[in-house]
Amino acid sequence: MLHAFLLGIVEGLTEFLPISSTGHMVLVSSFLGIAEDEFTKAFEVIIQMGAILTVLALYWRRFLGGGFDFYRKIIVAFIPTAILGFILKKQVDVWLESTAIVAWALILGGIVLIVVERFKPGHEGRTMSDLKDFDNVSLGFFQSIAMIPGVSRSGATIVGGLLLGMKKSEAAEFSFFLAVPTMAAATAYKVFKMYQGGAHFDSNQMQMLAVGFVTAFFVAGLAIKGFMGFIKNRSFAPFGWYRIAMGILILILLSQKTGPSL
Repeated sequence: MLHAFLLGIVEGLTEFLPISSTGHMVLVSSFLGIAEDEFTKAFEVIIQMGAILTVLALYWRRFLGGGFDFYRKIIVAFIPTAILGFILKKQVDVWLESTAIVAWALILGGIVLIVVERFKPGHEGRTMSDLKDFDNVSLGFFQSIAMIPGVSRSGATIVGGLLLGMKKSEAAEFSFFLAVPTMAAATAYKVFKMYQGGAHFDSNQMQMLAVGFVTAFFVAGLAIKGFMGFIKNRSFAPFGWYRIAMGILILILLSQKTGPSL
């Protein structure tokens, strides 16, 4: 239960920040010595839905009053991830088992975030309503890069938004909205595959899922509020430097064989 609570905190804090929630979940699980079995993999996906529901709670007015165009943009952007996720699902499971991949993805993603922030600071002024279908598809492909653990789904989408000339706040919010169908689909698929394979959650596992789910929901709400307030007057560069520092630290620990295993 303590592990479920801690992982819920990690998920809630990192899901909407450009620092990779999946990467942090993999790393924290490794440091805590949590076995990477089928339930653990399902747990990490399902509690992400708790964080995603926070978006619906905080932005319910946008979802209720967004209209057809609002939903069409999100659906169009979701399609590339849905297709590539289905094609590469087995490879993604393999990548999730490598801490080294997470470390390098953190470093490279941090460098990209800093460079893009430097040349595309997010003051161009485009909003979500200005996006065309090509822009939405492009953002979908950017999000798809985050199938590599350590890249960051929100970070990849935000970078794509900045390159398309969006305001920082608009790029961040679009990444939140796009997370809803993406993580709902990932959760539904994972649960379906588990039950199709004959696996079931026992009462203890259900309790752990509930703890992680609820914890991620409330912590994510605080994270979103803090993140949106932070980027109003600050750049994404600190997140880039954090990613680089963390990735380097992980590689050092791996080289000394004192950190999580490969």
